[in-house]
Amino acid sequence: MRFRCSGCLIAICLLVSFAAWSQSIQSVPVQSPPVQDTPAHIGPGQPVPSGNGGDFSSNTHPSPEGIVPKDIILVKGAWSSSSDSTTPVPERGSLTNNVFTDQYFGITYPLPPDWVEKYTPPPPSDTGSYVLAQITRSNSYKGEARGSLQFAAQDMFFTPIPVANARQFVSYTSDHLADAYQIELKPTQTTIGGRPFVFFAYWSPAAELHWYVLATQIRCHTVEFVLMNHDPKALADLVRDMNGKMKLPAEASLTGGKGGGNVPVCIKDYATGENVLQRVEPVLTQNRYNSIPVRIIIDKQGKVKHIHFLSAFPEQAKTIGDALKQWKFRPYERDGQRLEVETGIMFGRPSVNTQSAESMSQ
Repeated sequence: MRFRCSGCLIAICLLVSFAAWSQSIQSVPVQSPPVQDTPAHIGPGQPVPSGNGGDFSSNTHPSPEGIVPKDIILVKGAWSSSSDSTTPVPERGSLTNNVFTDQYFGITYPLPPDWVEKYTPPPPSDTGSYVLAQITRSNSYKGEARGSLQFAAQDMFFTPIPVANARQFVSYTSDHLADAYQIELKPTQTTIGGRPFVFFAYWSPAAELHWYVLATQIRCHTVEFVLMNHDPKALADLVRDMNGKMKLPAEASLTGGKGGGNVPVCIKDYATGENVLQRVEPVLTQNRYNSIPVRIIIDKQGKVKHIHFLSAFPEQAKTIGDALKQWKFRPYERDGQRLEVETGIMFGRPSVNTQSAESMSQ
């Protein structure tokens, strides 16, 4: 009986406390948030006013430019960067006066009429995958064969699949298509711009779309031209146009393409073992869990000449860059001559485990 009385007293006290708390809340005047005009410019790191829209905004019908101001990146994650702005890197290809040029790969291609680049490509992935350019028909095009042309590249130092060159890369791709696609032409060798390419074609019966894929290897990257259209004839016409107009470096090949001449020789895993004479480990203090693929160019004296971060947060790029500038390498020699070397190093978390490419046929 004594326990029941105690329980009743506790319940009464709680009810009195809740009532008093409710009255105190009701006594506070509630003010509607002021409606603010969207400013013409919001700098990085500045709060977005409530009038811009969003979960905590009084503006229920914001304009797109009011939600995210034009040309402003509110949150920037891992990105590509390099130690200087003059040394070519893959992602700095450009389309100027209807001519696509990528100085890093030595590619030049005057596009046919009515083909334009509408969107800027995304940054490279942390597995070394690039979209160099995405080309589509212009709005003025009146025909039905619109389609698209994508220039892409895969860094063979960091690829997550068990391949070692462009021939193997295309074979692996064609062997691992999703069930929704069907092969129209198995990988076969062809020529574009006087250089050897491997070509294969597939299509989607449901979407009635066809893809032509042409690939070669340049500077230890598999460079791909991926053509998509409803009309196979339009694809064949575009391949013929590329063959007649595209200029490529002499090193482009299916199993070679490892630099040399007026560009550094690319050598996988050169930054290991006895090649490294002096090494300073970067100390990454931020708790990031991303892979950080880095390409470096080593000059003829064994010093780091250029650093290219494919994907890294700004503080990671600074820490790793400061450390790499102190590394010293054994100068690379071939036929009694010293040559510059380009190689790759992975920092951050371990990369994706893959099978050895040694078992693949050359």
